[in-house]
Amino acid sequence: MAGNSKQQQLSLRVYNTLQSLGCPLVDGLYLREAESIQELLCSPSLHRTDILKWICASICPSIREKFSTIRTTQNEDLIQELTRFGHEMMLCKANDQDLIKGLAPPLRQLVFLEQLLIIIQSDSSVPSRQNLSSGDESVKNEDLLGELMSQDHSADLDLLLNPTCNPWSAHIREHLIHTQSAHSKTNGNHSKPNDFINSDQHSRLGSHGEEDLTEAIALLQSTQSTLEELRKECEFLQSHSSGSTAVLSACALKVAISDMSQLMTAFNHVYNTDFKGYCQRASPSLCSSTSVFQFVHQLLRTCNMELEALKQLSETSTSLTQTVRQLQTERRYWSKGEKRTLPNQLEELKNKYAVFLSPHQS
Repeated sequence: MAGNSKQQQLSLRVYNTLQSLGCPLVDGLYLREAESIQELLCSPSLHRTDILKWICASICPSIREKFSTIRTTQNEDLIQELTRFGHEMMLCKANDQDLIKGLAPPLRQLVFLEQLLIIIQSDSSVPSRQNLSSGDESVKNEDLLGELMSQDHSADLDLLLNPTCNPWSAHIREHLIHTQSAHSKTNGNHSKPNDFINSDQHSRLGSHGEEDLTEAIALLQSTQSTLEELRKECEFLQSHSSGSTAVLSACALKVAISDMSQLMTAFNHVYNTDFKGYCQRASPSLCSSTSVFQFVHQLLRTCNMELEALKQLSETSTSLTQTVRQLQTERRYWSKGEKRTLPNQLEELKNKYAVFLSPHQS
């Protein structure tokens, strides 16, 4: 009973977390009993798979493109993709497809779902996006737009679209006008009042101002060269600036950093427990009697050559035997246009010349 109670509490906690995150797949279900919620989250069904797809896409939005390429009939491909994602998050094994399908024990499935939801909650940007449904957001946007386009704010909108505010305050403008008039009287030039800003800038730029300007230009050039070097080193900036489809996502970068941290922690643990003792051992001492190994190598090489020669001799003998057998069994044309085998022809010749071959009788 304790196990069932723990499973039911965990089912309620996972279901409430999905509702608080604004999961559209649990919106409108209005489930109250823990058994019904556990059946929804831990039984194999298409609805459960869609919930798992939504959770994975909330953690890594770029995975939506992979889900969109998988057809509804390709259920095995979808299960493999979800299993691979869970393995990359170090929450399941690489071949743990029963957990994704909903065939694993309910407690293990609920723990797996809760761990995924904890990752979503750790990202502060996800709850803010998910708490608002699409309908409420559109209504608020329409209300805000209607408020801004009302008659009360028309003057403010015109001022924002066509600003006429002078960046100089009143006392600074008065000071610049007097400075311009005094400078024009001294030099005998009658400049326009609208040029008081340029003349004030030239009056302030003396020898010291030119030096500051030169230093600023040099600093700007060095900074620009440094940025160009950094841009060449960063390949992802070059791909993004060239108009390619690869975009560095903040969520993807966060997941990559998290994966790398977990891998480094796992490697550190394995190294300290298993590999450290082997790595600290002294290197083995090599034998100085290299002549013995060289002699054994020469003997083995000579033995291999002799074996190869025997193999060739055996193959040659087999080939000759087949050739002789073929000559004895095949029928060929001999004298008088008769087709006979070689033994028959020899027997006929032997009978024909038996008189000459037999010893002479006295």
